[in-house]
Amino acid sequence: MTTLPHGFHKIRLNLARSKDFPDGSSRHGYEFVAPLTADAHIDLARWKEHKALCKVRRFWVGEEDQHGLVVHKPGGAKGATWVFDYDGAATVDDEAGYRFGEHPFQLGEYVSIRDEDGEMHTFVVTSTDAV
Repeated sequence: MTTLPHGFHKIRLNLARSKDFPDGSSRHGYEFVAPLTADAHIDLARWKEHKALCKVRRFWVGEEDQHGLVVHKPGGAKGATWVFDYDGAATVDDEAGYRFGEHPFQLGEYVSIRDEDGEMHTFVVTSTDAV
């Protein structure tokens, strides 16, 4: 197993309450590895140094897990967008985080992700373990 540099965290996002899931769901979500700053934001400079270590796993009940990378791409709010890229295609954003650069990844915080079909889902941060 690869030893990760200091400041890297394994972050888990579970589907938050919604019309279809009134209690949320721990069986729908993401786990990803990324460097976090002291105030729990994704550290862009550290990400640039260690892009290949920033991996994501999407788990969704009834579907096979998807594995890919956490990628920072031009465009979107404030000029760039964080995406989960499962196929390595530079032109396709598999799933984009909504203002990921502005959100702290701390327990109980909410973030939104636009899926490959363009539908927005809200997730809650359920863990941020240093790795």
